[in-house]
Amino acid sequence: MTEIEVSMDSELVDALRALANPTRLQLLSWLREPERHFSLEGAIADPVEVGVCVSHIKAKVGLAQSTVSAYMAELQRAGLVRATRVGKWTHYKRDEQRIARLVATLGRTL
Repeated sequence: MTEIEVSMDSELVDALRALANPTRLQLLSWLREPERHFSLEGAIADPVEVGVCVSHIKAKVGLAQSTVSAYMAELQRAGLVRATRVGKWTHYKRDEQRIARLVATLGRTL
């Protein structure tokens, strides 16, 4: 196995591990269409361009901010979302290129 294949296998395992949690999977799904799934009243950044603030994600999912932050950090470590700081708030947006690459790898692997 080449170094690139090992790296992609590791990335795929990390992504699948992150998506094994139903709430994280739901969050990633909602982030696909942020304007449809989140109440963005008071948003300080464009949810499509910058992402959705943790406070809006927390309000939607109904979990503690620490839990939401941990879930989003796991999705970020897996390369499924990107985080952007706007002032003191962190916004999350799907990494569509990375997701597409992982989906393609999964198709080739299975």
